[in-house]
Amino acid sequence: MAIHSDNPEHGFQFPGVFELSAMGAVEAELQAVVPAVLEALGLTVYRDRTRIRPSAKGNYVSVTVVFEAHSREDYDAAHGALRNHPAVRWTL
Repeated sequence: MAIHSDNPEHGFQFPGVFELSAMGAVEAELQAVVPAVLEALGLTVYRDRTRIRPSAKGNYVSVTVVFEAHSREDYDAAHGALRNHPAVRWTL
């Protein structure tokens, strides 16, 4: 039995388009790493919507990507793959 909400604002809706941010050292070149990791999972990444934000002191960088997830498993796999990557310190 599947549980469905009649409110589209309630929780994640799959398939869907999501944002994910990863943070790490500036020299790790996360702007290339993050999309590549997600694409290696077979996910569609909208590279033209990538946002990069350096830390105040310039030692770290936050990279936010927009990607498609067809299921909760896809979404969780994206976070898991990035958390396991040695260049990534945190994901949001």
